[in-house]
Amino acid sequence: MLKAPFPWFGGKSRCASLVWERFGDVPNYVEPFAGSLAVLLGRPTEAKNETVNDKDAYLANFWRALQADPCELARWADWPVNEADLHARHKWLVNRTGFKERMLADPDYFDAKIAGWWVWGISMWIGSGWCQRTEWRGRGNASRHPRGLSAQLPDISGDGGAAGRGIFSKQAQKRPQIQKGGSGTNRSVQQVRPHLHRSQGVTQEAVRPLIGYFEFLAARLRRVRVCCGEWDRILGPSPTTKIGLTGVFLDPPYSVEDRDDCYNEESRDVSHQVREWAIEHAADPLLRIALCGYEGEHTMPDSWECIAWRANGGYANQKKEQTQGKKNAGRERIWFSPNCLRPGLFGFNEAGEMLVR
Repeated sequence: MLKAPFPWFGGKSRCASLVWERFGDVPNYVEPFAGSLAVLLGRPTEAKNETVNDKDAYLANFWRALQADPCELARWADWPVNEADLHARHKWLVNRTGFKERMLADPDYFDAKIAGWWVWGISMWIGSGWCQRTEWRGRGNASRHPRGLSAQLPDISGDGGAAGRGIFSKQAQKRPQIQKGGSGTNRSVQQVRPHLHRSQGVTQEAVRPLIGYFEFLAARLRRVRVCCGEWDRILGPSPTTKIGLTGVFLDPPYSVEDRDDCYNEESRDVSHQVREWAIEHAADPLLRIALCGYEGEHTMPDSWECIAWRANGGYANQKKEQTQGKKNAGRERIWFSPNCLRPGLFGFNEAGEMLVR
């Protein structure tokens, strides 16, 4: 199983095997809420037709840049942990005039610099708000700063934090060496230093491990179509049933009242709309649908299978007092449509080969 090169709230890597057990080796796969592509990257069989979409232009841009130019992306993503740079790049990224419009209008457009700085930042940013505009507060020009921005410090723990799960992870072989010994966050900021390459700036030799990692991911995503826009734009007949038997993985923003604050308020209705689409299309023999949510969030017909699974708690492992993540980890559910396979009929062996019983 491949892992995403950045941490993502609500990632579904732990339930990927459940999804593919019930989808089977479908010739077509569609994911309207792409996120970290944890389920797609966890596919145990050879990729076929795959289409993903996300309304987040920065996210979609990263996947496009990874596909088209992984070496250039690695060059921009490779940088030491630096709090000043984190805030400066955050401001620069949210002020890219016309970037989102081009992402929505041109399916071939991407910007490797924006993608590299985005994944570098999200791999060390703690909590929500990365690449989101914030309000201003404070008295007088000297004390004004974006709300929430000054409180967002880069993760410097060296293990288990956002940076440890992102492009600086062991998998990418790029974790920054920022402690002389031990682990955790007990050492003060003054006691730690980012690892600096012997030569100044980013060199080809310095980013070689990251290039290799990105090239490996790019090869996996070579034929994946990455769209940027509303969720239902890739659920028409052309990208789904006209291609053949299709697995549709639906992971919309959850609509429960006590959800974490990583979502925009206007996203609350999306989950209900997605549920209605899923129920309406469940009888189509060419569709196998999986719908994610919390326990009790969706009331589905009796013909649907509901599976409970446990997430890792997300940021709750780092900031228990500021998130429901640890509590919500046990509330995760996936509803599978009637045409999905059932355990005992389909599975995979240790080599990832499909077994039909």
